[in-house]
Amino acid sequence: MNGQPVFRDTIFALSSGGLPSGVAVVRLSGPHVREALQLVAGRVPAARRATLLSLRDGDGGLLDEGLVLFFPAPASFSGEDCAEFQIHGGRAVVAALLRRLGEMPGLRQAEAGEFTHRAFLNGKVDVTGAEALADLIGAETEAQRRLAVENAQGGQRDLYAAWRQRLLHARAMIEAEFDFADEADVPGSVSEREVANLARLRQDILAHVEGFRAAEIVRDGFRVVLVGAPNAGKSSLLNALARREVAIVTEIAGTTRDLVETSLDIDGMKIVITDTAGLRETDDVVERIGVRKAVEAADRADLVLHLADPADVEAGFDKGTWAAPVLPVATKCDLTTPGPGSFALAVSTVTGEGLPELTGEIARRARAATGKTGQVIPTRLRQVRLLEATAQHIGNALNRTELELRAEHLRLAGESLGRITGASDVEELLGVIFSEFCIGK
Repeated sequence: MNGQPVFRDTIFALSSGGLPSGVAVVRLSGPHVREALQLVAGRVPAARRATLLSLRDGDGGLLDEGLVLFFPAPASFSGEDCAEFQIHGGRAVVAALLRRLGEMPGLRQAEAGEFTHRAFLNGKVDVTGAEALADLIGAETEAQRRLAVENAQGGQRDLYAAWRQRLLHARAMIEAEFDFADEADVPGSVSEREVANLARLRQDILAHVEGFRAAEIVRDGFRVVLVGAPNAGKSSLLNALARREVAIVTEIAGTTRDLVETSLDIDGMKIVITDTAGLRETDDVVERIGVRKAVEAADRADLVLHLADPADVEAGFDKGTWAAPVLPVATKCDLTTPGPGSFALAVSTVTGEGLPELTGEIARRARAATGKTGQVIPTRLRQVRLLEATAQHIGNALNRTELELRAEHLRLAGESLGRITGASDVEELLGVIFSEFCIGK
């Protein structure tokens, strides 16, 4: 179906984001694009050449003047005839053009992700490429952008296709042995020579899966949790790092009862900072819930900042044993100088002392945690589950001596791997994947 229109209708949408704006881009895709261009712009411009044209309504009145581009099938994003109107970004201008397009037979407003969905159905992108485009649109940091671009360029697709080809070859060799064992040109025990190759492939897949945690940190953020006694300066530090008032700060101990969270861009990395209730024994029911949530948040953290006022280090409370690395930080160093060796860093939210060093250390640890993102790695839990299933089927094949069962497990492995890119049936996943897109993409 590559290059052929998938649907009978033509879709259109504002693709350039919020209004008003200097320029607005309205995109079309489908079999009626040429007709729409004739009716609105008076003619179909030369392919892939921006042409300044007058755009008119159904009565011939001028809507606007703008650049019009035409991308004939199959050399377009969606694989269908496509067009773009680049017009002035006023709300009334855009509304008038969308209204004019909606009046035409065979044209309708696009749904979320529908342009990319059509590109997938026309073989322009695979499922991993579509997911990478969604990540690219949603990227908030430089690290997220780089990861999305790597996958949008086909790194995952090429790797999984190569692995699937290795599985198909091994399965073919095994099936050839039990189907044509009497033939002279099929050497005996050929399947045994595939065992070593399959074992290596399984290890490659499992090593690849280990990179998911790095991608998860890039996508969802490196989680830093602030813990410490009441009035240790956790909320003040959160506000100082965010450079705005995120948490309430008072001299009353126990002000913070619930988790307070904000996301920061530190050195191109998404860092999620969480302020928590002060750790202490208390009879207050609400505060006890806050302390429990603080402990749970620290257990899920990538880095725990254990804050303490040097003047109150003997106050005594359970510092906890966290799974994540712990960085002891002295606060209020403008008032009290911490003892040597007691803390890794000392900060003051009043003078700003130590804050650059703290953010630098957080960024360093976040980069270390995402060290594998320069490689091709899985970026979705869906991919990880299918890769794990693939490795499991390969393991099952290696554990069987019967050639027929070994070949069947390899068939299942190839099917699981193919579902990642859409080479196997993934119809039930498409609605979920493309619903992540904004309208107009």
